[in-house]
Amino acid sequence: MEKNNVIAKNPTAYHNYEILDKIETGIVLYGTEIKSIRAGKVNLKDSYATIEKNGEVYVYSMHISPYEHGNIYNKDPLRPKKLLLNKKEINKLIGMTTQKGYTLVPIQLYFKGNFVKLELGVGKGKKLYDKREDLKKKEAERKIDRYMKENN
Repeated sequence: MEKNNVIAKNPTAYHNYEILDKIETGIVLYGTEIKSIRAGKVNLKDSYATIEKNGEVYVYSMHISPYEHGNIYNKDPLRPKKLLLNKKEINKLIGMTTQKGYTLVPIQLYFKGNFVKLELGVGKGKKLYDKREDLKKKEAERKIDRYMKENN
């Protein structure tokens, strides 16, 4: 899966969740939202996705700033945005998220050609001790890299 142009990443996705599976989705947007996204005015922090009763997937709390020159055509920055998935993919996600503790987390937003794509991950929430363990591993890797750099 080639990521052409990453627009925004969710900084807390890998910190708060253990991502088990990823899926690429399309997203329904309006013209002024696309212009704001091209300007890089989008934030994925605290965003999440859910599968509605009618079998459609929506992403919530994804903030797309209003376009400066958009006047009356601007949409609500926090409106729920529909994700474009086929039935097979939605059924797979339903099967994975019905298990206890699993949730849908937007990981990153990027351009693929002229289309905006959202990488959606199925994640299980980490406990506090898991987060501490990850930080210890990261710090150890940094020390090793620093030591190797000094000695070479």
